[in-house]
Parts: sequence; C-alpha cells; structure tokens
Amino acid sequence: MLTLTTQAQNVEFSKDRFGNDKEGLKTAQRELKEGDGWYDMDPSRYELALPHYLAAQKFNPDNAQLNLKIGDCYLHSGFKPKALAYLQKAYKLNPDVDPTIHYLLGRGLHLNARWPEAIKEYKAAQPNASSKDKAAWAADIQKKIKECENGQQLTRKPARVFIDNAGAGVNSPYPDYGPVISADESVILFTSRRATSTGGQKDPETGGFFEDIYQSTRLPNGQWSSALNLGAPINTDGHDATVGLSPDGQRLVVYVEDNGGDLHESELRGTEWRKPQKLGSRINSRGHESSAAYSPDGRTLYFVTDKEGGLGGRDIYRVQPEGRGPAQNLGPIINTPYGEEGVYLHPDGKTMYFSSEGHNSMGGYDIFKSVYENGQWGKPENLGWPINTPDDDVFFVISASGRHGYYSSFREDGLGSKDIYQITFLGPEKPPVLSQEDQLLASRAQPVKETLLAAAVPIATAQVTILKGTVTDDMTHQPVEATIEVVDNVLNQTIAAFRANAQSGRYLVSLPSGVNYGIVVRQDGYLFYSENFDVPAGAAYAEVVKDIALKKADLGVKVVLNNIFFDFGKATLRPESTAELERLQKLLAEAPTLRLEISGHTDNVGKADYNQDLSQRRAKAVVDYLTQHGVDSNRLTAAGYGDTQPVAPNTTDGGRQLNRRTEFKITGK
Repeated sequence: MLTLTTQAQNVEFSKDRFGNDKEGLKTAQRELKEGDGWYDMDPSRYELALPHYLAAQKFNPDNAQLNLKIGDCYLHSGFKPKALAYLQKAYKLNPDVDPTIHYLLGRGLHLNARWPEAIKEYKAAQPNASSKDKAAWAADIQKKIKECENGQQLTRKPARVFIDNAGAGVNSPYPDYGPVISADESVILFTSRRATSTGGQKDPETGGFFEDIYQSTRLPNGQWSSALNLGAPINTDGHDATVGLSPDGQRLVVYVEDNGGDLHESELRGTEWRKPQKLGSRINSRGHESSAAYSPDGRTLYFVTDKEGGLGGRDIYRVQPEGRGPAQNLGPIINTPYGEEGVYLHPDGKTMYFSSEGHNSMGGYDIFKSVYENGQWGKPENLGWPINTPDDDVFFVISASGRHGYYSSFREDGLGSKDIYQITFLGPEKPPVLSQEDQLLASRAQPVKETLLAAAVPIATAQVTILKGTVTDDMTHQPVEATIEVVDNVLNQTIAAFRANAQSGRYLVSLPSGVNYGIVVRQDGYLFYSENFDVPAGAAYAEVVKDIALKKADLGVKVVLNNIFFDFGKATLRPESTAELERLQKLLAEAPTLRLEISGHTDNVGKADYNQDLSQRRAKAVVDYLTQHGVDSNRLTAAGYGDTQPVAPNTTDGGRQLNRRTEFKITGK
C-alpha cells in the first residue's frame, strides 16, 4: 500500500526532491521554463512547447501539472490520441490538477474512440463550468457527447475499405497533405512542407518549412513516382497549397497567403504551369478561402469560405466564374452552424464529397457525401469508420471509378508526420454461405451432395465514362493542341470545352451518365472530328481510350460524321443530328470553294439492293438539309454505297455499328 501511494504522489521540480542531481534538475527546470514560454503565449505555441516539456518529463515523469500540459499539447497536435496517457497520469497524481481535467480526459478518451468512457468524463465535466461561460461550455460538451454517440453507432458497422500509405514516392518525413488527382488517377498533386521547398525558409510562427506544391505520376506497376516540386511560378517563397484540380489535370486552383487567404488559378500549357491568376471578387473576399473543386464541365466552381453571411463557421458556395451572378450558398442541407471544409465534386457531376463538423460527425471534421437529385442536394451521408475518426478528416478526393479515395492522416505507419493515404473501397460484403451439403452416412458408396452458391455481390461503381487519349496530326503524328467540345445532342448545346495538352496532345473528358454526347475536336487548319457517346442513365463506370488523328482539308480526305442519326430503317434525320449538320454547314461557309461528296453506308444485314437504296436516301437527306440552309447544291453530291465499303468486319455488333455511318469526302478545293 505504501508503494502504491508513493507512486501516485505528485513530484515537484525542487531541490528537496532532486538534490543529488543538481545538473539534471537545472536542465529540467530550464526546459520547463522554455516550454512554459511557448505554452503561455497568446495564442499558445503547443508544437514548440511540447519538445521542452517532454525533455523535462524524462527527468521527472511524476509531476501532475507537467503531464497535464503535455497532454494538452498533444491535444493540439497531429498525434492527439497520445494525449490520453499523460492526462490519465496527471489525474492519478492529482485529481484536482486542473478544473477542466474531466473535460480533457473526455477529449483524450474520445480521440481514442473509447466512446462510453469519454461520455462519462464529459458528463463529469459539466458541473465545473463557471457562470461566465456556462452556456457555451455546456453546449460544447453536449456536442461532444453527441459525437461519441455517433461514433458508437458508426463503428458498429465499419466501412469495408483498405487504407494504405501512398508510399515513399509521395510521402516524406515532413507533413504531406491536400492531395488532388486527375479523374483517371494518372497524376496526383499535393502540398508538402519539406526541406526542398522554394526558398528553403521556415515559417517563423510554426517552425516548419513553407508550403509548396509537388507532383507525382502513376507508374506502370501502380506505384507513384518520386514527387517533384512544381517550382516557379506555381511555388513562391511563401505558402502555396493545392486546392483543386480539374478532372483532366489541366487547371489547378492554388491557395496563396494573400488578403487573408485567397484562391488563384493556373493552367497547364504543355509541360509548364502558367503563373496563377487571382480569382475574382465573386470568389475571394476579406475572409479565408481554403478549398475549391471544379464541376466536370469546368463551368462551375465549388469553394469554401468563412466570409460574412454564411450559416456557420465555413460554408460551401458555388459560382460560375465566367458568369455575373453572386456566389450561392449551398444552404442548410449541406452547410451547418459548424464548419464545412474540403469540398470535392466527383466527375459524375452529381456526387459531392466534403468535410463537416456538423451532421453526424464522430468528432472534429468527418467526410460526407451528398448526391444531387431532383433539383436539390440529398442528406449528407457519413463515409463511416475507419475512414472517419474522432479527429479531423478532411480534404478527401476520389477517383472517377469510385474505387480509390485519397486523403491525409496521422497514422502509426506514417513516414514521420502527416502522410497521404489511399483508400480502396471494397463494396458490400458478400453474405456468408452455410454448408448446403447433405449430411450422409460415410458408409455410402456414392454420396449425393448439392452445393448452393450465393449470388455475387456487385461492387457499385460511379456513373461516369472517362474518355481520354491523344490528338495528333494524321500525317506527321505530332501532338495537336486541339479544342474538345462536349455537346448535348438532344438539347443541341455545347456543355463543356477543353483543350488537349500542347506538348503531349493528351486529353481527358468526364461524361456523366444520362446524356447522348457529341464529342467534337477542332483545330485551325484541320477538318473537325466528331465522335458519339450515348451514355444511358445509370451506366456503370467505363474508361475509353480514343486516340484522334486530325486531317487537313486535302483532296480525297474522308471524315466520318459520327453524330448524324436516322430513325431505324429510314432516311429521316433525327433532331440529335442538328449540331453535327450545323458544324458541316459552318465548314462549308468558312471554305467557300470546298466541294464534298456526302456518302451513306450500311452493314451487310439485309438485301444488298435495300441497303444501297437506304444509304443513298440517307446521303441525300444530309445534302437536302445543307442546301435548304444556304449551301450551293453544286458543291454537294450524294452517294449511297450500301455495304460495299466496310471499315470493320460485319461479324460483330461493334463492327456492324462502325459500318453504319455517314461520311464526307473532299472532292474539290
């Protein structure tokens, strides 16, 4: 009993306790003083105080006040769960060490997902509230208790995921965070505070290196290449951080420590990023803008700000940068009286991921998703444990396939500080199958048995098609910096426009399901190229590689008009053909000496005479449309070739579809 009592006694840093080790005591007192200097600053500099406190604690591990301060420092660090052991020891050494000890113990238990114990401590903390801040104190405790209750519920049914460190190609011993990815996961950009930052200077307030933006690319083996600093003009001597990346990886929103924290945009031209340009006053304010995401068509920007007029701390807004109207708050379905952060819009155009301190968070910021349907955002859904933890979980992005997500976290397998992790979503669990074999006597010569197999459980995938490839010159095979237009064929509206990379000719377009798309590739000096993608509603994720070779207007050149549509077995042009016909009309207007043969083609199904007649009538329908819209009939001829000029074997559905086409050939310049 005497031994146990002695172990639980508080030990002061005094000569009567450590008179035999004067030098050790002197050093410990100096460390304690330096730690207090940082701890007592306004605001406290916990990260700078902690090393000094830990040094003093090695000399004297049994001082209640020191253990309390170490616990408090850890509560304000990236390794918050470590606080619990020190807080528990402080309480054991002196139950009256601090009026807020039960609250701090509640935080320590909460951050270690020890939900019932945390609730008990939070309830014990309530009577200690002073009259001055009693209401705010009580409200905070009630919220913490609710978070613990949410945590209990969410951990009962954890999400089926793998969470793996992204590896040494991306991560370093320094803080790495804020990942943004291209839709096909070929490129990742992120923020890091490593020694190779531009200027190599340290932030005097935090002691860490200034933030810079780094890039890594996916290698054929699935690993990430060694990250490279993007350098100037993206990175400066100050803080530069990733905020949002367009699905094709060609436009980047960066955070610049300017005017309280503003958003800037840069464009990738070839292999060089252009100098970031400050986004307008409809986005940036006197407040702090911290996060942003593009819509798939690039016409809308979702962003986070704490400017006046919001519903809580930070709110999510949306705006059309090229428009004129003010930014719109997404409203109370998404935004809460607490903070929202880290907005990301999936390439399907309707699923938004974001972090929030509200809704049914289990502590700090949790990651949620909401789906836009019937003109409004749906109720946010917590992504669950272990993706979310009692600590802050923020700046989450997900691939177009929905298979992989990325975010940053402090974990035991980290490379030294905050690291970037890859989340692999496994889908719903396959239900267990009990043995259905007949239990028969072993003496039977030929036992009869029957095994019933459970139906496969499909893994849900995103409802989006990724179209990517390269644009080149048909003759030289050199990359072409072409413009790719995405057209809604039904509405006859251009809904997005992108540019192929000037250096590589690469392009990427995300096509949410439920639309009949026309894809048009244009570049001065070349004939346009068109492609059709009818992506039905609910279509599962697909990735299509389509390399495009643009042709110049030379005699004999043929171009397929992939967005000309006819009713089945007829020569009646469907309304979805209008945009393609208008493009052809514009081509003829811009080149007044150009002469074309419009030809129709079919597969080999049916009689040859019927196919030839149908193809002739369809070619004539196109010519008639053009002449009715001002094109001189002497510049056009109609020809039907039936099934005599196939471009693919007629042995498959895909081949027959390619053979059913309308095209034009240049017959005069």
